[in-house]
Amino acid sequence: MIWIVLIFAGIFEMLGITFLNAYVHHRQKRDMLGLILFFSISFIALSIAMMYLPMSTAYAVWTGIGAVGGAVLGMVFYNESKDVKRVICIIVILGSTVGLKLIS
Repeated sequence: MIWIVLIFAGIFEMLGITFLNAYVHHRQKRDMLGLILFFSISFIALSIAMMYLPMSTAYAVWTGIGAVGGAVLGMVFYNESKDVKRVICIIVILGSTVGLKLIS
């Protein structure tokens, strides 16, 4: 169950990053409110997960989900580079994140 909370924390971090990008480009209050809301939920869920998981594992998984998710969102929605080297690095991050879950 706690892993689900940690996954949701990572997903909310991805949403926070999305609203951060929108705020940087458009400077609208709606984007700032989304940024604050989603990062707040993400941090709360991360702190709950850290009550039951080692800090190093919880933070690495949370960061991995956010990094991979942010990169994929950038490639899909913001036309960022889809270079093979970049995709391989994303796969390595994802594999490391899954590996931490398997050994914890």
